[in-house]
Amino acid sequence: MTTYQKMNVLHRYYRKAMFYKFLKNTAFKAGLIILVFTGVLLVLEYFFIDIHAILNTLVTSFKPAIVFLVFLVSESILGLLPPEVFIAWSSKSANPWFFLIILATLSYIAGIFSYFLGRYIFLIPAIQNHIEIKIAKHMINLRKWGGLLVVIGAISPIPHSIVSLASGLIKFDFKKYLLWALFRYIRFIIYALIIFKLL
Repeated sequence: MTTYQKMNVLHRYYRKAMFYKFLKNTAFKAGLIILVFTGVLLVLEYFFIDIHAILNTLVTSFKPAIVFLVFLVSESILGLLPPEVFIAWSSKSANPWFFLIILATLSYIAGIFSYFLGRYIFLIPAIQNHIEIKIAKHMINLRKWGGLLVVIGAISPIPHSIVSLASGLIKFDFKKYLLWALFRYIRFIIYALIIFKLL
């Protein structure tokens, strides 16, 4: 089978498995979130509060190590706090891009933690059943689309930790997970280019 034929078979599979529809919906949601976040930021800045002052206060009031720790915990526990808040915080730091790379690395590490949490959660059947029910859709999609879902989880509004947890639960190949999860850095860079320009 030629490369073209393989690509054609793969294309038909993804179309049949509704991957393109899922990708389109996810891209739409990601774009919408960026627009809403940008809009809210601009409205708050011009009409209600001085976001620059708040971020400067955060930078001067809390040591970077504390903020990084809070972010790591948040990213490890189903992304409780939006990464955009921390990206905005990093924009006011002494070394914005260096801090951004640290944030992206911590998010990547948190994903690895979630992956192994998923791998070993099978040891506790009650918790395994509960989590499998909660993230059933992601597990089904991961089995269908493999690494592509890890990429989508890394760059889209889908919480990276949930996709990582699902990867561990279905025992997705760890080396492949590590490779695809590197796209997490791209998400942070894209959001930084927008947020840094605004702030």
